[in-house]
Amino acid sequence: MTTVTQDLLALDEDAQNLLFREARTANAFTDEPISDEQIEAIFDLVKWAPTAMNSQPLRVVIVRSEEAKARLVPLMAEGNQAKVAAAPAVALLAADIDFHEEMPKLFPHFPGARDMFDADEASRASSAELNAGLQIGYAIIGIRAAGLAAGPMTGMDADAISKEFFPDGRHRVLVAINMGKPANNAWYDRLPRLEQDEVVETL
Repeated sequence: MTTVTQDLLALDEDAQNLLFREARTANAFTDEPISDEQIEAIFDLVKWAPTAMNSQPLRVVIVRSEEAKARLVPLMAEGNQAKVAAAPAVALLAADIDFHEEMPKLFPHFPGARDMFDADEASRASSAELNAGLQIGYAIIGIRAAGLAAGPMTGMDADAISKEFFPDGRHRVLVAINMGKPANNAWYDRLPRLEQDEVVETL
């Protein structure tokens, strides 16, 4: 990054590196536990993610106990099972298909918001997954901001995990994120990134 580019960013270089350039998907963690206070601090950042009509469909289960991990590990892809078993905590991030029930509180200036979503469950489910995805991006940044490493995974039986940890049947697990302090052997080699001229077009 050039000095000119760096000067255009509001975050100082240490913060830029912590959240972006030096942040990596962790595959191994120390056994240092994740506290309730750390989880609260992370959520205090994540809750500010933008969502359509302030819908906020993300719902989260934090798996920390050995009993809960024993339920989760067999439902992960084989290559992710050992990582989940060893992580201090695993966040299961799901989209609440019935997020519209909260709309009178979250979008009060439009009294018809709840009923608008209530009429079409397929459209509501699509909106829930898209907007929860925006919140998931914030969750990864929030974990990094707490000085922890994140290991997001989609290799899992998402339907089975949804049924196991959200038994009401109204939540769809999208991502599981291992989180904790990275171990010495936490990282694979950095893979290439596309450059701006391969991704961005200005009209």
